[in-house]
Amino acid sequence: GVSVRACDPRWEILASPVEDKIFYAVLVFSWTVYTWEAYLACRQRKIYRTTMHVPTELGKIMDSETFEKSRLYQLDKSNFGFWSGLYSEAEGTLILLLGGIPFLWKVSGILTARFGFGPEYEISQSLVFLMLATLFSAFTGLPWSLYNTFVIEEKHGFNQQTVGFFLKDALKKFAVTQCILLPVTSLLLYIIKIGGDYFFIYAWLFTLIVSLILVTIYADYIAPLFDKFTPLPDGELKSEIESMAKSICFPLTKIYVVEGSKRSSHSNAYFYGFFKNKRIVLFDTLLEDYSPLNTPGEKEPGTGEENEAAGNESKTKPKNKKQGCSNSEVLAVLGHELGHWKLGHTVKNIVISQMNSFLCFFLFAVLIGRKELFMAFGFHDTQPTLIGLMIIFQFIFSPYNELLSFCLTVLSRRFEFQADAFARSMGRSSELYSALIKLNKDNLGFPVADWLFSMWHYSHPPLLERLRALTGPKQD
Repeated sequence: GVSVRACDPRWEILASPVEDKIFYAVLVFSWTVYTWEAYLACRQRKIYRTTMHVPTELGKIMDSETFEKSRLYQLDKSNFGFWSGLYSEAEGTLILLLGGIPFLWKVSGILTARFGFGPEYEISQSLVFLMLATLFSAFTGLPWSLYNTFVIEEKHGFNQQTVGFFLKDALKKFAVTQCILLPVTSLLLYIIKIGGDYFFIYAWLFTLIVSLILVTIYADYIAPLFDKFTPLPDGELKSEIESMAKSICFPLTKIYVVEGSKRSSHSNAYFYGFFKNKRIVLFDTLLEDYSPLNTPGEKEPGTGEENEAAGNESKTKPKNKKQGCSNSEVLAVLGHELGHWKLGHTVKNIVISQMNSFLCFFLFAVLIGRKELFMAFGFHDTQPTLIGLMIIFQFIFSPYNELLSFCLTVLSRRFEFQADAFARSMGRSSELYSALIKLNKDNLGFPVADWLFSMWHYSHPPLLERLRALTGPKQD
């Protein structure tokens, strides 16, 4: 299971076989991307370390205490990101150098053989391989996730989970992921096997249908397995949301509040659904009058027996941690979100995603017959379809994926400005202005960013740019 590349004299020969060139090109590009990301992160960390005082331009919207809290929080996150990123890159490199992928495929074959399934049962072996790979990923990622949640997020007042709740949640996520991933993968592999020359069209259509189904059922059937969703109570906020949706012909059917506060004090809002069946979801931490985190230090609702039965998953709420937005500010935030729908951003993103998916499957069909791609990663005798998908989509397409990711980030920032402008056109400019400041404060966002770091990473414009756009002259 261990590759002999490290002791192969061909490494010293410039005119090496094409599979060696492919292998090294993948490794070099991976480390090039990592180095670029590390350089950008270093530039941003310098901003965190040196910007010690609130810039004059921010004096009216951010106090020095919040500014310092956000600076320290983002600095801790950046330092953590450096070490976790370095580990991830080193782990990936070692897996490739030591032949980890063909080794795991061999182990999968041994396991399936014990149940009477020979090499001809490639799909069965592929599913075992996939389960083992995701299990390995879950175990190696667990310490980093624990540190991030119970050290960094805990230190800065965001974590609301106990260790027991976290571990139970992780097991549940793994189980649900396997229940979706394994059947979908087996059907995809089967379609590729029997699809003939035009299998890439059928594979693309299959993934399109699966993605649409998952988007449709996620909030109704999958998300409730992890979080409690309750209808927004009748009242002024609900009436105003329904009125605003009606004013722009948004086909709203239900409004939910999700109990995000049991995990974190970060806040969010989104909508989902197709055609005439749209739903809006608000995190309880977004609502000033609804967030349980604004209630002075107490346990979650329920009797002592109920809390004990739940495994003491509810932490004591912090005292006097006022957060969230007023009703008018929530409406402004929803005006922004509904702007994405009205301006067609959701449809445009789906179209871009599916065009990219079709292109990738087409190129996969062109490349899957190239044996040197498999040989480059240690598969000399077999060319399993799942391994081909992994090699081509993850490794060969990596330069294209990086370029596409950057282009989508730029497009996302443009969409955010347009959605802000839409909320402004609804007469909610001042409310959105104050809501953005509150949300930045609640989430400890640092308002100063290195221009190169933000250009490459930020899917949303920096706070100051959004505030300037809201108060500046209206633009088309």
